[in-house]
Amino acid sequence: MKFSSKVQKCGLSPMRKFHPYAVAAKAAGKSIYHLNIGQPDIETPPQLFEAVRGFQLPVLEYAPSPGIPELIDAIQKYYDDLGMHFEKDEILITTGGSEALQIVFNCILDEGDEILIPEPFYPNYNTMVSTCGASIRPVPTCPEEGYHYADRARIEAGINERTRAIVCTNPGNPTGCVLTPEEMRMMVDIAREHGLFIIGDEAYREFVYAGEPLQSLGEFADAAENVVVIDTVSKRFSACGARIGCIISRNRELLSHALKYCQARLSVATLDQVAAAALYDVGPEYFAAVREEYKRRRDTCVAKLKDIPGVVCACPRGAFYLMAKLPVDDADRFQQWLLTDFEDRRETVMFAPGESFYATPGRGKDEIRIAYVLKQADLERAMDLLALGIAAYNRR
Repeated sequence: MKFSSKVQKCGLSPMRKFHPYAVAAKAAGKSIYHLNIGQPDIETPPQLFEAVRGFQLPVLEYAPSPGIPELIDAIQKYYDDLGMHFEKDEILITTGGSEALQIVFNCILDEGDEILIPEPFYPNYNTMVSTCGASIRPVPTCPEEGYHYADRARIEAGINERTRAIVCTNPGNPTGCVLTPEEMRMMVDIAREHGLFIIGDEAYREFVYAGEPLQSLGEFADAAENVVVIDTVSKRFSACGARIGCIISRNRELLSHALKYCQARLSVATLDQVAAAALYDVGPEYFAAVREEYKRRRDTCVAKLKDIPGVVCACPRGAFYLMAKLPVDDADRFQQWLLTDFEDRRETVMFAPGESFYATPGRGKDEIRIAYVLKQADLERAMDLLALGIAAYNRR
């Protein structure tokens, strides 16, 4: 049987590919601290569950393909409160931020096209772009510079006649980098000058730790034809299972094409949309508390990593991830060894090896991504296990 060349270019998720080893480790009686997947343990606001329990319609019908009015209204108000106005028909509801990205990529990429993304980047971008017949041209960064990429010369060096868009994940997954307003302006200007889309994947907007105001590429109304914002309730409201995201853009032609895909998949789940709309009633005190919790966890991770000889790690300014360079020969091999050969008091730890976060061959081999999504005591133990594991691995 023949399989498409596009799917064969796609790899397994680095966050999930060690699952069989984890199953075997648990079967052998080990407990595992999971730093590998960005699944928050913060409680989902009760408004979501109350909305589901209160749903009383006699028939669970298809929702409108662009999304239910209540959710679109809630998202519109959220952006109005941030000082950015979008019309209702400039918002399309999707099945999570992942579908939003896939639809946008399908609308703008052809066979042989390229999209510019700073590396390391969220590995599922590879799958999304490859299934369009396109490829990622990475913007290079390094751990010693804190994975900084907002440099005009560095960005423009990657632009060619096949480039169609620039992706900015801000705050960044996996690095936790946060663009300054001046850097955002520069990135938008580059896109305008070169006739490119600039796609802001802004799933982690609420999680910034230096007291700066919440930012979005949507602020730049003078780049209406270029800017596309991807948003989601998954991380903001700790509601990953709701699978609700959206495409926001003032480019009406793009949205008219995106609507074709929305209609082809008929609709996003009605109940999930009803529940997500209720989440936007959550007050600012919720986000203040969550930010403080993640900041405490970030500080714990960074302090523990700095105590490990040979680790290179910059302090992330946002999201709930960090990348670190470890004093090991191969992070993939190290992770497998942690699950098969290592334990301390019947416990071990998982992270996401860094190589799959890069498009450049050979990069990230000794790097890892940590998602600091565990409660404080568990996070401290997980980081101690990482330190013990590195020492034991290098003594072999």
